[in-house]
Amino acid sequence: MEVSKEVVKSRLKISDDVIITIARLAALDVKGVAGLGGEINKLSKISKSGPIKISMMGDVAAIDISIKVKNGEKVCNIAQDVQTAVKENVQNMTGVTVARVNVIISGVVFE
Repeated sequence: MEVSKEVVKSRLKISDDVIITIARLAALDVKGVAGLGGEINKLSKISKSGPIKISMMGDVAAIDISIKVKNGEKVCNIAQDVQTAVKENVQNMTGVTVARVNVIISGVVFE
């Protein structure tokens, strides 16, 4: 009796909206971040006008995120912390490899 094994390849597709949500929460969790550079709404992904943009190159993501920082904080350190937090959170939660995270400082919030 011969046993044949069929190899079934499956693929998981992660929505850009999921990656955007994870990146938003990770960035807002960083000390010194006052908010994002714009509003996220249902049309932000379609119109490419939102504060977070995802570019997929095969199975690798590139993320652009626009943030506002609090007055008196070191912008360079905050940007590095946002890069690390976004990259680690997206990779850990989705399994999608993140090639780069570009942080744009769009403003300073005076409280």
